Amino acid sequence: MTELIPVTIITGFLGSGKTTLLKRILQGDHGVRIAVIENEFAAESIDHGLLVQDSDEQIVEMNNGCICCSVRGDLIRILGELHAKRAAGTIAFDHVIIETTGLAAPGPVAQTFFAEPSISEFYMLDAILTVVDARHAQQQLTAHREAQEQVGFADRILLSKTDLVSKDALAALRQRLVAMNGRASIQKVSFGNVPLRDILNIRSFNLNAIVELEPDFLGELGHRHGDGVQSFVYHQAQALDLLQVENFLDAVVQLFGSQLMRYKGILYVAELPCRAVFQGVHMLMGSELGAAWRDDETRASKIIFIGRDLPQEMLIRGLDRCVVDSPAKVAA
Repeated sequence: MTELIPVTIITGFLGSGKTTLLKRILQGDHGVRIAVIENEFAAESIDHGLLVQDSDEQIVEMNNGCICCSVRGDLIRILGELHAKRAAGTIAFDHVIIETTGLAAPGPVAQTFFAEPSISEFYMLDAILTVVDARHAQQQLTAHREAQEQVGFADRILLSKTDLVSKDALAALRQRLVAMNGRASIQKVSFGNVPLRDILNIRSFNLNAIVELEPDFLGELGHRHGDGVQSFVYHQAQALDLLQVENFLDAVVQLFGSQLMRYKGILYVAELPCRAVFQGVHMLMGSELGAAWRDDETRASKIIFIGRDLPQEMLIRGLDRCVVDSPAKVAA
């Protein structure tokens, strides 16, 4: 089986520092050959000139459109062309980075790696990195839906310009970001300087890499600033009926798929010696069997949902009814 090419999506609102981060990655001493797909909303881009400095990186610009809408077909075409050239030996790369425009919602880009067989056959979405401008984030998150969705989809949140805000302001921003996306790690980045081991080949979007969810740092979700985007974790210590879970989640996705940005989880399933793991983006969902439960560990299900105006109580009630021999099920 051919090894899949990992893909990193870098997103973040206008002026957050995406290109600075990308430049840092390209100049890093990591030995990884990187193909870059740029996207600028304007008809002309200057980023190519900023990024290319006698390197072997393959830079592809996608101008005059947003990568998540009008030129998404171009993304599929370019990924296909890159793979064909790689297979033919005319170019060589180990990793692809897609830098979206600051006005793009990353969801449709991520969906490409689920929905397009010609893409998922050769590429694997490694992670979504969201750069957040600490100086302007509070205002941007309140005013712009795109900024909210960029946070909601993130696997890693990189806080830039933290030296321009007070400790209290930074703490308040962190609290807000955690309430919006409880699964993404948050770390500071200064002028794109971040350990590359924290952002490349981290397999945060790969089902095979789901070992354990860490909901404890969610704390009290508290005030949501009217964001709409929120996250919550479902816990269940009792065994679940896998077929009922699948049927319920299928129905949820049909009804609320547009609101569900990201969801992923580990299921403790009756009569299975291993975890069942799954994740989804909007209406696209995948699942597979994970690692075997150890004899000394407590079996339990954990599912995290991230989205806009989530029907939290309905999700909890519905999943509770999927417990084997659930009292709620019997009563019904």
